[in-house]
Amino acid sequence: MRSPIGSSRRTGAGKRKPEGTSRAGRILPATKGDTRVILSPAKQTIGRASIRTGAGRTGMGNPAAQQDPVTIGDDRTIDQAVEAAHIPSLVLALIHLTGDESLLDRVPRPVYDFFGDGQGAIPAAVQAAVRAEAASALKAWRDGRPPAPLPGPAVIRRMMDFIAGADIPERYVPFLLEELAIGGGAPRAAAPAIAVPAAVKAAFPVAVIGAGMSGILAAIELQQAGIPYVIIEKNGDFGGTWHENSYPGCRVDTQNHLYSYSFENNHDWPQFYSDRSVLHAYFRRTAAKYDLGRFTRFRTTVETADYDEGRGRWRLGLRPPDGGAEVIEAAAVISAVGQLNQPRYPEIAGRETFRGPAFHSARWDHSVDLAGKRVAVIGSGASAFQFVPEIAPAAGHLTLFQRSAPWLGPTPDYHENVPAGMQWLLEHMPCYQSWYRFFLFWLMTDGILDAVRIDPEWQGGPQSVSALNEDLRQALSGYIAMQVEDETLRAKVTPAYPPGGKRMLRDNGTWLGALKRGNVTVEDGRIARITPAGIELADGRHVEADVIVYGTGFHASDFLRTLKVRGRGGLDLHQAWAGDARAYLGITMPGFPNFFTVYGPNTNIVVNGSIIFFSECAVRYILGAVKLMLEGGWRAVEVKPAVHDAFNDRVDAANRLMAWGAPQVSSWYKNATGRVGQNWPFALVDYWNATRTPDPEDYILTR
Repeated sequence: MRSPIGSSRRTGAGKRKPEGTSRAGRILPATKGDTRVILSPAKQTIGRASIRTGAGRTGMGNPAAQQDPVTIGDDRTIDQAVEAAHIPSLVLALIHLTGDESLLDRVPRPVYDFFGDGQGAIPAAVQAAVRAEAASALKAWRDGRPPAPLPGPAVIRRMMDFIAGADIPERYVPFLLEELAIGGGAPRAAAPAIAVPAAVKAAFPVAVIGAGMSGILAAIELQQAGIPYVIIEKNGDFGGTWHENSYPGCRVDTQNHLYSYSFENNHDWPQFYSDRSVLHAYFRRTAAKYDLGRFTRFRTTVETADYDEGRGRWRLGLRPPDGGAEVIEAAAVISAVGQLNQPRYPEIAGRETFRGPAFHSARWDHSVDLAGKRVAVIGSGASAFQFVPEIAPAAGHLTLFQRSAPWLGPTPDYHENVPAGMQWLLEHMPCYQSWYRFFLFWLMTDGILDAVRIDPEWQGGPQSVSALNEDLRQALSGYIAMQVEDETLRAKVTPAYPPGGKRMLRDNGTWLGALKRGNVTVEDGRIARITPAGIELADGRHVEADVIVYGTGFHASDFLRTLKVRGRGGLDLHQAWAGDARAYLGITMPGFPNFFTVYGPNTNIVVNGSIIFFSECAVRYILGAVKLMLEGGWRAVEVKPAVHDAFNDRVDAANRLMAWGAPQVSSWYKNATGRVGQNWPFALVDYWNATRTPDPEDYILTR
C-alpha cells in the first residue's frame, strides 16, 4: 500500500469518509500551514560518490521530436485517449508539446487524498479543459506542427513539484531527475563505461547465480559493459519468482508501469497490476531481447562457491541437469537468488500425517481439484491474500487459519484493465509515459515513511507508534469497518499491530469479500497439531479438511541457504553470519572478495519503492566495483570490516525506530536473533546516493 504525497481537508471527489479517519478527514498530509509535513527524509549519511554513465543507454533528449506524428491516429482515437488520461501527467506532457508554461498556473496543483481518485482533486471543469487542450495540441502535432523546445531546468523543476503535489526537497532533485530521464539523462541502471582493453575485460569472467529479475538485470549490464558472464539457473526458464509461483491470483502489488526496468518500459501492460503470466512474459521477453539465453545454463544448481585467494578466482561447484558434478571458475560472483524462493513450511506437529493433498502456495499442485472440497489454508499473508479469493468460490468449504490479519491498502484498480486510451497515451504522447512513471515513483518514494516511524514519546498504546501512525491506523481500520458489518469477523480481520509493522496488502474488496462468503470460516486460534483428517486447534476443536494449502511464506532471513560459500582463508559465510545475515549496502561482506549479492540483507522494502529500483542501484554499484578493479589494475575488492560494521550499526539503529522494528511486532522481517535483517529503514534517495559508485576508501584492494 502506498500513501498520498499531499492531502487536503476533503476525502476525495465522490468518496464517503470512512469511520476512523483522522481528525481532518484525511491522513498523511504533506502540505504546509496547519498540517503536519510527512516528507522528512532520513538525515543519515549512508554512502557517497558520483556516476559516469556508459554507452548503450541514452536519455530522452526531446521526446516529442522522436515520435512519428503521422502514425498516431485519427481525431476519434485522440479524443478517446485523453479521456483515459492521468490529468497531472497530461498537463506536463501538454507543456512539452506546446511550450505553454502557463498551465502550471492555470491548473491547480494536485492534492492526492488517501481515498481520492488519483487525479489529484483537480476540479472536473479544469480536467475537461485540460483534455480539450491536449486533444487539440495532439491533433495539431499530428498534422505537422513542430513540438516546443525542451523546457529549461527551472521549468522542469516546477513541473516536478506540480505533479508531486508538494515542494520536493532539494536533496531529492538529482535523484528524481535521473528517474525522469528527460533532456539527455541516462537511465538509472546504465552500465558504467570501463576504459580498459577488450582483452582485460575478457580475462574477468563473472558468474551470475539466478535468472530472475535481478539476474537478468545483472547480465544485461555486464553485457553492456563488455564483461563476459554466465548465468546459472536452477529452473528451466527465466523469470525467478514469476516462473516458480503459479498459484491462482498471483500478481504484482507494485503498479506495473513502475514495476519494470527503467530502461525497458512497457506500454502494453493489460492491467495496472498484472498477473503472473504477464510478468513472466515480460522478463522472458527482456531476456530474449538481449539474447541472454546464449549465456545461461538452465537446470543447473550452484552448490558451493570457494575463493582461491592465491589465484583470485572463485570456484563454483555445479550440479548440472545430468546429476553429475562440475566446477567452473569466475573472477567475480553475483548472487541474484533473491529472498523469497525457498518455501517455508510451519513447524506444526503431525504435518506429515495428513492423508490428503497438501502443498505450499509457491509449489502449487494444479493437479488437485478443489471443487467441492474442504480446503484448509494456513497463513493469511501476501500469497493467501491473492489465492483465497480465487479458490473460495469453488471450494465446498474453506477455513482460513490466520495468525495475524494484514493491513489493507485501498487500491480500487488492483484488478482493473488499463484503458486502451491510457495505453495509447503511454505509447504516443511525447513525455506522457515519463511523467506518469515519475508520478508513480514519487508517490511510492517516501511519502508514508514518517507515518511508520516510531515516536519514542508516543503514549498511545501498542497498536500504533506515533500520532501519525495512529491517524493511519484509524483510517485503515475505518476502511475495514466499511466492508465488514459482522462484529466478530471485523475483530478477526482488523490487525492489532501498528500499520507498517508487517507488509501492507493492496485491496479492492476481494479479500474481505471472500472472507464474508457463507462457505468461508476464519479461525484465529492457535493450531495445536495436524491430524490425518484435518487440523486440531489448541482449544480442542477439530476442523476436518480434504486439502491443506500452506501460505506460510519463505525462508527469507536465511540468505543463500542452498549455497555453501567459503571466502578468504576458508571462512564459511553461514558460520560467519550465524543466522544473522549482514552485508554492506546489502551487496558485499568482509572476507568474501568479489562476491556480491543483489536483493541482499536489509534491501527489502515495506512501504516505499519498487524492488526493481533497489536491484538497479545494486547492479550499478557492482559494475562500479568491476570498473574500479579493471581500471585500477586490482585483482579483488573486499569491504573493510569497520565500514561494514558501521553501516550495519546505522541500519540497526534506524530499524529499531520503525514500526517493523517495534518490540511488540513479530514478523518475518526479523530473523532468529530478533534483528530486522530484511528491511531498508532510510529514504530511497539514501540508497541511490550510497550506490552511485564504490568509494575505494571503503575497500581493501588487492593487486
